[in-house]
Amino acid sequence: MRARVDYPVEIKLKAIEMRLTGVPVKEVLSQLNIRNHTQLKMWMKWYRNGEVYRLEQPVGKQYAYGKDSHFENETSNLEAENRQVKQ
Repeated sequence: MRARVDYPVEIKLKAIEMRLTGVPVKEVLSQLNIRNHTQLKMWMKWYRNGEVYRLEQPVGKQYAYGKDSHFENETSNLEAENRQVKQ
């Protein structure tokens, strides 16, 4: 199994820009040394969905990245309330 590759944000944005101008996927992959076409597909999906902030997330942090402290505080409050109800 290959090691995960963390591409810089600049490369990701350049790849998206190239695809938007109509450059074929294989050419984008070869010019920017991107290993897998599904990676480019995911970046395009995030771009189209307005989730550009996800381009900056580190490898393996897709699910926890971007959850702010408000989310964590709300979860903590609900867990504490749940414990009180059980008691």
